[in-house]
This record gives sequence, structure tokens and C-alpha cells, in this order.
Amino acid sequence: MECFDDESVNAMARTSTAPTKPTILCFVRHGTTPTTGKVLPGRAKGLHLSERGLLEADLAGKRLAGIGSVRAIYASPLERARETASAIARHVGHSVRIERGLLECDFGDWTGEALIKLSKLPEWQSVQRHPSGFRFPGGESFVEMQARIAGTIERLCAKHPGEVIVLVSHADPIKVAVTDALGVPLDLMQRTVISPCSITVVAYGSGAPTVLAVNSTGELAQLGFGAAPAPSRETRPRQRISSSTSQATKRIRT
Repeated sequence: MECFDDESVNAMARTSTAPTKPTILCFVRHGTTPTTGKVLPGRAKGLHLSERGLLEADLAGKRLAGIGSVRAIYASPLERARETASAIARHVGHSVRIERGLLECDFGDWTGEALIKLSKLPEWQSVQRHPSGFRFPGGESFVEMQARIAGTIERLCAKHPGEVIVLVSHADPIKVAVTDALGVPLDLMQRTVISPCSITVVAYGSGAPTVLAVNSTGELAQLGFGAAPAPSRETRPRQRISSSTSQATKRIRT
């Protein structure tokens, strides 16, 4: 029987009870394309960012660079996601890694169809109100997409413990990630809006996930994670952080 002295026991207790730093995932929807809001492009190839989308992606990169601690960038293999990730990479200083788990949902036979046409189908109500029971004709079900995204998140968190990483994906996969993080039913996913190049931030630690921001197009520094970049010579008065932000900061650090 192996024996331990009091000092060893205390050291092990401290190690076992010490809080672990969460992994911060910054989900970014790709920028605007020529078909955004008009067509369901799905996984069709050849769709690139519009001029507006390129500007949105550049701005997202500047915002993410402001937190000063991004350690990796992953992107869906589709062109619009890769182009968004490349714009972000120019600001945060990492090469883009392709991750198939971040792919758009496979819309099957609906791929490339106009949204105004699809919205008139009886099945469209299932997409909006009961996605957990719907499979796109010839494509993926929402439940399958949910499992794919959950598996991708789990794998990347294990690969980057305690780090901040960027995941460039698509609207529906990000909605599903938010739904899972909040612990709400999949059928409520359509109540979340994910705009082009918006940033959604979730902390994954030893307990339940903490949602820090959803569909954000503003500053990220006040969320309280990451290491701020070195200050410039021109100093500005520090802004007071709201109590809600302070609480969020406290949660992800414990």
C-alpha cells in the first residue's frame, strides 16, 4: 500500500480542485455573398464573398485581433468561409486550417433554390418550427448536423485546452452550437439570428458552457477573455465594465 505524507496529499488536493481555464470558441459566420438572403446555397461550390462581404470579413479580423490571444483559426472548406477566415488570419497572424465539421448543412435537393420559392412549401414550416423532425430531401437532417457540430466542438476543445480559437462556419451550424450551449431544444434554434460576419462567443470549461456573446458586431474586449494587445503610446481613459460583463468574466475564470 502506497503512503503519502501530509504535504503530498495537500498538493494533490490543490491540483484536483484547481479551476481549469476554459476554451473560448469564437464562431464567425462567413461574410455576405451575392446570394445572401436570396438563395439557399448549401454546399454548392463556387460561391465567393461579395465586395461587401470582403469588407465585413476584414472588420471581423480587426475585432478579433483586438482581444490579442487567438491561437488558431478553423474554417469550413467552402469558398465563402475560407475567404472570410483568410481575411481574419491577416489580422490575427495564424494560417487557416480547414475543418469539414464546420460545413454548412447538406440541403440536398433544396441546394441552390430561391428562398422565396422554398418558403411557400409546406415543409418550410417544419424547418422553422420543428427542425428536430426534418430531413432535407436527399440531404442531412438537423439532428445529424447537431451531432456533427457537437462532435467538432468537443474535438477542437480537447485539442486547444484553455485557448481562444476562431471557427468560421455558416448560419445554421452556429445556431445549433448556440442552442446546445444554452441547453434549449433544437426546435428553438430558429429563434436565434446569426448575421454575416457576426461573432458568437462560447466558453467551454469543466462545467456547462457559458455563452458570452451571440450575433455580435461590436467590440469584444469587454467580454473579459483573452490578453489585450500592447497599448499604444496614446493612452485613453479606461471605461468601466458593466456589472453583467463582470459577472460573465467571473464565470469563465472559475
